[in-house]
Amino acid sequence: MGKIMIVDDARLMRNIIRNALNENEEYKIVEATNGKEAVELYKREQPDIVTMDITMEEKNGVEAAKEILEYDANAKIIMVTSLGQEKLLQECVEAGVSDYIVKPFTKERIMSSVSNSLKN
Repeated sequence: MGKIMIVDDARLMRNIIRNALNENEEYKIVEATNGKEAVELYKREQPDIVTMDITMEEKNGVEAAKEILEYDANAKIIMVTSLGQEKLLQECVEAGVSDYIVKPFTKERIMSSVSNSLKN
């Protein structure tokens, strides 16, 4: 069973991603509500993959992803973004994130991104 950390300040988005992933029940899910919490939780839980919202309070997803990748260069991070955040997304890609998902997304897109990121 793999472990996935879902990072989003919106409970609804965390639930949507959790429900999509739990359908197969292959994953243990841990959640963080902001980037600061995500970095701390990553170090403690060592998840196989992270879904990370870009826009959050305290520490945004770009900063958190960079910090996680500095800590663990092999971290698998999937950014979750809204349309219009291309500049921030480009910064994440350059930092080494595995993939990205644009809202609104389908359950199939989440599963495909997780599966592909775990293979790489």
